[in-house]
Amino acid sequence: MKTPAEYIESLRKLKLNVYMFGRKVENLVDDPIIRPSMNAVAATYSMAMKPEYQDIMTATSHITGKKINRFTHIHQSNDDLVKKSKMGRLLGARTGCCFQRCVGMDALNALSMTTYDIDQKHNTQYNKRFLKYLQYVQENDLVCDGAMTDPKGDRSLPPHKQEDPDMFLRVVEEKKDGIVVRGAKAHQTGAVNSHEIIVMPTISMREEDRDFALSFALPSDTKGITYIMGRQSCDTRKLEDGDIDRGNVVFGGHEALVIFDDVFVPWERVFMYREHEFAGQLVEQFASYHRQSYACKVGVGDVLIGAVQTAAEYNGIQKASHVKDKIIEMNQMNETLYCGCIACASEGHRELSGTWYVDTLLANVHKQNVTRFPYEIARLAQDIAGGLMVTCPSEEDLKSPEVGKWVEKYLRGTSTVPTEHRIRILRLIENITLGTAAVGYLTESMHGAGSPQAQRIMISRLVNMKEKQDTARRLAGIFEDRG
Repeated sequence: MKTPAEYIESLRKLKLNVYMFGRKVENLVDDPIIRPSMNAVAATYSMAMKPEYQDIMTATSHITGKKINRFTHIHQSNDDLVKKSKMGRLLGARTGCCFQRCVGMDALNALSMTTYDIDQKHNTQYNKRFLKYLQYVQENDLVCDGAMTDPKGDRSLPPHKQEDPDMFLRVVEEKKDGIVVRGAKAHQTGAVNSHEIIVMPTISMREEDRDFALSFALPSDTKGITYIMGRQSCDTRKLEDGDIDRGNVVFGGHEALVIFDDVFVPWERVFMYREHEFAGQLVEQFASYHRQSYACKVGVGDVLIGAVQTAAEYNGIQKASHVKDKIIEMNQMNETLYCGCIACASEGHRELSGTWYVDTLLANVHKQNVTRFPYEIARLAQDIAGGLMVTCPSEEDLKSPEVGKWVEKYLRGTSTVPTEHRIRILRLIENITLGTAAVGYLTESMHGAGSPQAQRIMISRLVNMKEKQDTARRLAGIFEDRG
């Protein structure tokens, strides 16, 4: 397994084509805007090195029998699924942001099942290819970016009817030794911190869409791949001197638009090629795993609740009954989210491929709660924190020879707490609920792993309504034959 230092050094060896603010980024590792997100990924390596977290952060490879980082593991039991949720909460609390390896882990597990099922129907060799690739990922402890979301263009039209066919990533040429693909993947969390990019289809597809039914993996610096970094609220604060106004002084996240401009993919890296009838299965299996992965929001919620309790104490309001009640409410919602991810893991089952798969209904219920509760937790956090969270002068004002004395004097809370400490905790709350971390805690909670409506459709499809009705009629003494 890699150490954090080895991970950072491995990124220095990559030759990614990355643009931010209209300019090419020549030094990704030391860029002040990108580096905090790399630090968050590095935490997944450092925590795996700590003896007290070995049980949660590491696993035994079912291929080689070696100890590996859990982010490269294929789930072999309900216990593995539960530990995945515990790992997500642990790292969310440790970093206070998105740590970016869940998508790749979920892509690997979904592909372990879908490739097996395609082979059973079509007598293909996808699963054999995949297992060889998986062993490579495990032995090198790689970060994989799971790339599913296409730009989609006109959402009312399927891929093959788009005016611009590149709105869904597609094959444009077939060669003897591989295929050439063109298109883009949007909202790619942690993309430029990844060694590999794993592409999957984004929706269910029909025969007419077979050229878009693709899954493959490539090194992240493959020729023809370009990354365009997304903007985040308050992102340029990382360019300023000092760290107070950042809120989270060490960690962060990022997203990117990833362009595939006629990129060559060798056959040994292709895991689905025009088997359109399996596109929907891969999407559903990946989405269910990734909806479970939102245990990370519980960990970030732990940080936010701790920050709010601290802010209340710094303000001298921690004993007010309404403050205590609001913090109880925040804890209740946060623990309810944890119940959901543990439940879908505990109710998981073994698929024919040997991979253990979460309970799909409960995973969707969990994610539906994630689209709501973090927003309410954030609202209560802002309520308790007060208006100073968004009107506070800058770190430069605090340290100014001319006006710093007044910032120090008039922004103090309780007399025993330094003004700087009060400002720091308020900036952390701002970071999680409004700043760069709000992408991971709020917007990602809403749209990550599919929009809220996607989960509601799955819940409607998976709930056994007939069984509920039969139970109700039986208890009410209704026994007529309903055909």
